[in-house]
Amino acid sequence: MTAEEADGLVSEIAGLFAHRGSEMYAGEPVTQTEHALQTAWQAEQNKATAALVTAALLHDVGHLLHDLGEDCADEGIDDRHEALGAEWLASHFGADVVEPVRLHVAAKRYRCAVDPEYHSRLSDASRLSLKLQGGPFTETQARRFEQHPYFQDAVRLRLWDEGAKIPNLETPSLEQFLGIVRKAVARDHTNS
Repeated sequence: MTAEEADGLVSEIAGLFAHRGSEMYAGEPVTQTEHALQTAWQAEQNKATAALVTAALLHDVGHLLHDLGEDCADEGIDDRHEALGAEWLASHFGADVVEPVRLHVAAKRYRCAVDPEYHSRLSDASRLSLKLQGGPFTETQARRFEQHPYFQDAVRLRLWDEGAKIPNLETPSLEQFLGIVRKAVARDHTNS
């Protein structure tokens, strides 16, 4: 990817947040942008790689891409945002960004299966989406999930995701995280 193409991608991501980021995050007390920034900030504070910080920032990009509305879960619709987001990201990033995004819903199902208290800590909106997403994994599904090469990154992302719903929390700016996205893009295309 050329520097010009990387600039275009970063501009496209900024445009997605400018266009849809002020929408509320599916029944939570934060906007899509606030949720993304809080998730990325937690990743950064936990010394995650540029790829995982990028995945944290963009884990819900599927919500910004579909036109189902923020309340689709209330209407009984699973928006499959993880698949939509991963598909979009795959044309720009490597597996270390794409796979944690693709797996972050599976990580919620996994956590609910292996940690009984985790489910009780979920917000009402997250419990509703869990039902639509298939509910907690069975023991067999959980063991299979643990074998995935990006299992640990997906579980880390999930924990940051759940903790990123705090109203009015001050975080670094979108522009700061877009600088990290640029590094992840440059690294992916240098290594390919």
